[in-house]
Amino acid sequence: MIAGLHHVAIATRDLARLSRFYCEQFGLQVLYQGAWQTGNTGIDAMVGLPDSSADLVVLGAGAFRLEIFQYHTPAGRQPDADRPVCDSGITHLCMQVADINGEYARLTRAGMRFHCPPQPLAAGQRHRATYGRDPDGNVIELIEILTADHPFGAPVTA
Repeated sequence: MIAGLHHVAIATRDLARLSRFYCEQFGLQVLYQGAWQTGNTGIDAMVGLPDSSADLVVLGAGAFRLEIFQYHTPAGRQPDADRPVCDSGITHLCMQVADINGEYARLTRAGMRFHCPPQPLAAGQRHRATYGRDPDGNVIELIEILTADHPFGAPVTA
């Protein structure tokens, strides 16, 4: 039985910078910090990387958990800060907000790059959304659900 989504994980080349971004801009809290060194055969088997080593942090807010890794070995490829969302793989994280215009303005002032201002989407103006990018180029969707009958869930209040 699957109980639900537990966490999403991101690899980065700068753990401190990306952790700070998600804590400062989205109010996530550090729940756990850890690391593993080369020679951990169990982790190597799970991640599919021989001789891996990494630092990690788990951030959270409510039931949401975000795990961020900085691998030391093997070295990862340079991220593409403009990777198209049509490429295979996880395309984005979505943060539900109560005031999308306010969050868009605040995050823009903080230096987050957005593809466009918030857009009304779906028939009947049931939600508004936009995509922006974290410092590594990972896409973050902001969504404000406007109606109680929305299939994605109910609106939230500040």
